[in-house]
Amino acid sequence: MIYLVLSIVASSLILIIFKLFSKYNVDTSQAIIINYVVASISGFVAYSEPIDMVYVSKQDWFYGTMILGVIFILVFNLMAITTQRNGLSVVAVATKMSLTIPIVFGILMYHESTGVLKIIGIIIALVAVYLTSIKTAEGISITKKNLIFPLLVFLGSGIIDTSIKFFETNYVTQNDIPVFSATIFGFAAIVGIFTLLYKAVKGSLRFSFKNVIAGIGLGVPNYFSIYFLIQALRHENMDSSTVFTINNVAILLVSTIAGVILFKERLILKNWIGIILAVLSIILVAFSI
Repeated sequence: MIYLVLSIVASSLILIIFKLFSKYNVDTSQAIIINYVVASISGFVAYSEPIDMVYVSKQDWFYGTMILGVIFILVFNLMAITTQRNGLSVVAVATKMSLTIPIVFGILMYHESTGVLKIIGIIIALVAVYLTSIKTAEGISITKKNLIFPLLVFLGSGIIDTSIKFFETNYVTQNDIPVFSATIFGFAAIVGIFTLLYKAVKGSLRFSFKNVIAGIGLGVPNYFSIYFLIQALRHENMDSSTVFTINNVAILLVSTIAGVILFKERLILKNWIGIILAVLSIILVAFSI
C-alpha cells in the first residue's frame, strides 16, 4: 500500500509542477524533454547493478520500452493540442477516464476480481473524474472536428498504463524495475532531443535556462511515479484494476485540493460533488480487496 501512496504523491506533484509552468511562463515542450532525460538518469542511478547496455538491449522488454517511449512523447503532444483546442478540463477527463482500459485488460487477461462493491466503486470513480475535472456549470463541450484529439489522449494514456502492467507481469524482474523505467524515459528523451534539434535547424528554438530547471524539477517525481506504480502493481493483495482506480482518482483528488490550497482555485458545486464521490469510490474499491 505504501508504494501506491508514494505513486499518488509523486504523480500529484507532477500536476502541481505543471501548474507552476504556466505561472512562470516555462516552455513546456523543452521542460518535458529535459524531464525525460532527468527521469532516465534517475532510473539508471537507482539501478543496483553496473549499467550494461548490452544486457539491457537483450531483455525481452527492451523493444517494448522503445515503443512506450515514443508513445509517451506522442501523448504529451496530443495533450498539448487538446489543451489548446478543447481546454484543460477535457485533457483531465480524457487522461483519467483512460483507467477503464487497463481495468478491462486486467479483468479479461488476468481474471481479476469483479465484486459488486468494486464495480460500483469503479463506476462512481468515473463519475467523480468527470465532475471533479469540469470547470464550468455547463460541463464539457467538444466540437466534432476536435473530438479526435481527446479520444487519442484517452487511448494513448490507457495503452501506456496497460503496457506497463503487461511488461511488469510478464517480463520485468524486481531488480530490473529501475532500469526498465529508465529505458522508457530514455527513448522518450531521444525522440524529444531530435525534436529540439529539428527546431534548432529551422531556427525556431528559443532556449531558456529556466526550462532546464523546470525539467529537472519535473523529472525526479516523474521517474518515481512510474517506479512506485510498478511496485504497487506487484502487491500480492491488490490487483491492477484496484491499483489503477485508486491511483487515478486519488491523484485527481489530491491535485484538486492542492489547487485550492496553493493556487487559490475556486471550485463549483459539481467539483465538490466529484470530490465526495472520489473519496467514496476509493473507500469502496479499497474495501473490495
